[in-house]
Amino acid sequence: MANAAGQAEQPSNETIRAQRKQQVALGYRLLAAQRWGDLGDGHISARDPERTDCFWMLKFGISYHKARVSDLVLMGPDGSLVEGEGIVNMAAYYIHHPILTARPDAVSATHVHTGWGTPFSAEVRPIEPITQESCIFFEDHAIFDDEEVQVQSTEAGARIADALGNNRAIILRNHGLLTVANAVDECVGSFIQMERVAEAHMKVRDAKPISAEAARFAKADLVKYGAGMIAFWSALARHVEDASAVDA
Repeated sequence: MANAAGQAEQPSNETIRAQRKQQVALGYRLLAAQRWGDLGDGHISARDPERTDCFWMLKFGISYHKARVSDLVLMGPDGSLVEGEGIVNMAAYYIHHPILTARPDAVSATHVHTGWGTPFSAEVRPIEPITQESCIFFEDHAIFDDEEVQVQSTEAGARIADALGNNRAIILRNHGLLTVANAVDECVGSFIQMERVAEAHMKVRDAKPISAEAARFAKADLVKYGAGMIAFWSALARHVEDASAVDA
């Protein structure tokens, strides 16, 4: 929509909040569609557009394949619930709060334990441009080389945030993968892509990477329109039959 001066009107905080919360709920359903998070071992965050030091996430005990907007809670900067009721996974607060604090450009972070990403993280090696999808993360990921897999403090989360820097993703040693983005759909979609990249690295033990020049060219083209966002909505169309169910 445009105003009287012909300028595009900016969406309200309410509109942005609703969109982010819907994508978080859909994101959890996508994780479930990949058979991830069956043990409650993962989380997706979405920064609130108005209370920017707070973020939305799924409360504990809700199966990911049944996630709804009404199941989300708002975590405050001190770890308390600002909105919503229920038990929360405090590890999510310890990880996501420091990352979102350190990265004002970020809206969302995604982490879940996966069949390939977790074992790949135990090898503590970087992603190489051995596949097309790998190029998305070329020169754009970090490694958290730390034994603290049981993250139980914001200090530990701050060390993760420091290792992450301005990258789109990080490999948490012996723990798994984590992605960050300026939109929820981009973040979740990037995570799905990163898991496939980890799978390729684990399956091909003696791969021949492409050159840095070729990898940079591929990356520039792949991320031009939002590689993660495209992956998110493509996966959603394939795996979630009734996207509107999350609004119930």
